[in-house]
Amino acid sequence: MIINRIVIAQHERGLVLKDKQIHEILMPGVYWRFISAKQIQLVNARYDEIKNDAVLRLVDSESEQDKQLVEKYFDVLDLSETEIALLYQRKALRQVLKSGTRQVFWKGFGERSISVIDTKDNYRVEKSLVNIIARRAGIVGVLDQVYAIEVGSQQLGLLWIDGELVDTLKSGLYAFWKTNRSIKVETTELRLQNVEVSGQEILTKDKVSLRVNLAANYQLIDAVKARLQLKDHQEYLYRQLQFALREAVGTRTLDALLADKDILNSQINQAVADNVKTYGIKLANVGVKDIILPGEMKDILNHVVAAEKAAQANVIRRREETAATRSLLNTAKLMEANPTLLRLKEIEALEKVVEKVEKINVYDGLNGLLRDTVKLQV
Repeated sequence: MIINRIVIAQHERGLVLKDKQIHEILMPGVYWRFISAKQIQLVNARYDEIKNDAVLRLVDSESEQDKQLVEKYFDVLDLSETEIALLYQRKALRQVLKSGTRQVFWKGFGERSISVIDTKDNYRVEKSLVNIIARRAGIVGVLDQVYAIEVGSQQLGLLWIDGELVDTLKSGLYAFWKTNRSIKVETTELRLQNVEVSGQEILTKDKVSLRVNLAANYQLIDAVKARLQLKDHQEYLYRQLQFALREAVGTRTLDALLADKDILNSQINQAVADNVKTYGIKLANVGVKDIILPGEMKDILNHVVAAEKAAQANVIRRREETAATRSLLNTAKLMEANPTLLRLKEIEALEKVVEKVEKINVYDGLNGLLRDTVKLQV
């Protein structure tokens, strides 16, 4: 057999195999051995977790010789079904190791440390680790082992574990261990929200078909109660507003609706507010946006309005004519009782006549002008 020169680099280890079993492990250096190249397997020791089949068989072996090799060259970590481990290199978190697994590492390679966490009764990630784990997607195993979520400002998070609501979360960043459990966080808005009930075809009390649009603002004052007692609080609020709108419109005539929409808003608000408050919902305000009439009804209403305005104009005209006639009668009575006033009115009338005449011949002086040109008979 020929002596072969074997070189093991600093980041490598040499596995001397015999019948596919590890017989010896060579550390970095230069070796001269009566073995063929097929009997030497070089492995890269830089990788944290060892997945080499020969090494894993060695770790599982019950042989005393194999156990001595394992104890000398490897760190073996067995995690229970509720345990996870954090692998650090050079004081930086590099990997989250899965529960219920065996992890094998080379001893003495790199600055490595491992922290084991039992998550059986502790599903929350430690606060000091939350930002590191949630912000660094490059950490191996994070996506499989950690559930991270950010609850925004003016929001409330509802934490569900295995289908049970266990806690509420204020605004902030959170992370939870997913080990053997189902974790979900639902975020709920605490700010003022809007819901619209649009395109509702409703018959009024006098059988007029209307299309009505309604808008409302609401706020969750007890998000837990709303979530536990209602499947969908927005759908529930929508239906309550819809029913109240139909009730309010259906019990009024068209004229009553058009005369005062505020009464409609008030009735809907009063009908809905107490019902939704029972489920942790506060109704801030309600307003009817539009009342849309059918085309033929618009024409009829336009004719009615035009007729009403024309009648009002006639009443005003007759009132003014009556007042003018009454004023003339009073003036005539005054002139009948006062000749001087009658003379003044004659002079006033003469002044108006003269303004429109280009040429006039006067006989018998001023008396003739007044007597023959203008004469008022009372």
